[in-house]
Amino acid sequence: MQLHRLITIVIAFGLTGCQTATGGLSTAAAPADVSGPAAGAIAGDMAGRFAEQARSTTTPIKLHKDTSEFSVALEAALKGWGFAVVTDDKSTGATESTKPVELAYSIAAVDGQVLARLSTDTMSLGRAYSVSNGVATPASPLSLMKRN
Repeated sequence: MQLHRLITIVIAFGLTGCQTATGGLSTAAAPADVSGPAAGAIAGDMAGRFAEQARSTTTPIKLHKDTSEFSVALEAALKGWGFAVVTDDKSTGATESTKPVELAYSIAAVDGQVLARLSTDTMSLGRAYSVSNGVATPASPLSLMKRN
């Protein structure tokens, strides 16, 4: 049963990678059932794993801002890890060396779990979470894909 679930998760992450917009990375809002403490827990965990892999918090992060609780929680979590976060509607005035890294995110309910994904042009992180009574706990190991 665990192998079947892992295969489902891998396929789901592969398919979400195929749904990118023509302008680059895609972003999707959180489903309505992931809110409050669960959204905060998922955003906090994913931001921490992103910080571990990014190894530098000096490059600003460009984040598509929406009104979902996950988006708000993700922005706060990234700032908590020391990242400067800019949103789509703000001009950074950045030079090429400080050009923001676009961070796309997606979160979706699949087979009773929530799949979260953060992506830049050089890496993608993904993890499944179990959400029960407003509490989210990791239900899979972290999936990491690095691109050259």
